[in-house]
Amino acid sequence: MDNVINSLKSTALSIGEIMTPVLTQSKFRETGVITPVEFVAAGDFLVHHCPTWKWATGDESKIKNYLPKEKQFLITRNVPCYKRCKQMEHKDNLEKIVDDENGDGGWVDTHHYADSTLTEVREHAGQIESSGKQTQVTVEDDDDDEDDDDAADMEEFERTGMVNNDPLEASTTTKPSASTLKTDENTGPNTLATRTYDLNITYDKYYQTPRLWLNGYDEHHKPLSVEKMYEDISQDHAKKTVTMEQHPHLPGTGPMPSIHPCRHADVMKKLIQMVAESGKELEVHMYIMIFLKFVQAVIPTIDYDYTRQFNL
Repeated sequence: MDNVINSLKSTALSIGEIMTPVLTQSKFRETGVITPVEFVAAGDFLVHHCPTWKWATGDESKIKNYLPKEKQFLITRNVPCYKRCKQMEHKDNLEKIVDDENGDGGWVDTHHYADSTLTEVREHAGQIESSGKQTQVTVEDDDDDEDDDDAADMEEFERTGMVNNDPLEASTTTKPSASTLKTDENTGPNTLATRTYDLNITYDKYYQTPRLWLNGYDEHHKPLSVEKMYEDISQDHAKKTVTMEQHPHLPGTGPMPSIHPCRHADVMKKLIQMVAESGKELEVHMYIMIFLKFVQAVIPTIDYDYTRQFNL
């Protein structure tokens, strides 16, 4: 049923995109959306700082005239995925209640002690959550707005934060060594079956934000089924925030998982306001870098490159 509903929504949005004029004036600071020109500038910044990302053209018949021909979308290939999301499921000994002095009981970070390299990030997340509450958009009581309700949860980014002293410092996240990786999924519960993903970032003309697409392969580089790919998507988001739709530049590939962009602008606007309150300014060329960081809440085990850390 979810797939049928998502298919209907996709068809409606395709019609809406055709009817939506191309955004030409910047509204980044006011609403969190970007123009095609700003999308290209942010993409150029990503490609410069993260060489695993490249610009691509796609199918000639699907070229969008509001984007340069050679810069239709961004792509990175063979991104490792070392474990399934179910291997990150809740454990009591990893829990920590964060920001429990604000009168509402706080929120529970279910993986606070999972990785010592993330300790600083987790400790700052409560501050980001608290700051974001003043601007949070409430949708619980809006029964008619199913699209926004189903495809929400981009605010998961507020639980991970962007906290590093040097905005151009390389990420220190550790990866499993090659000696620990095996390719046979049936060898035992501690075996890491290394899947890979190709990730694409397109410009969504209707929502006026970037949009992330996934295409997965098993350890033998055979295409993953839809259900297998859902194993690498947070279960809070699978079939809700993540929907199966046709890639706008690759018509022969069939439906691909995509992170629905309906909340991207809201989250970015909230971050812009938070940075402004600290006396700083978030530049539009950083948009895709930040976008990649907050969508990691949806695909936490896919180890793609956004390289830099950010300081709010």
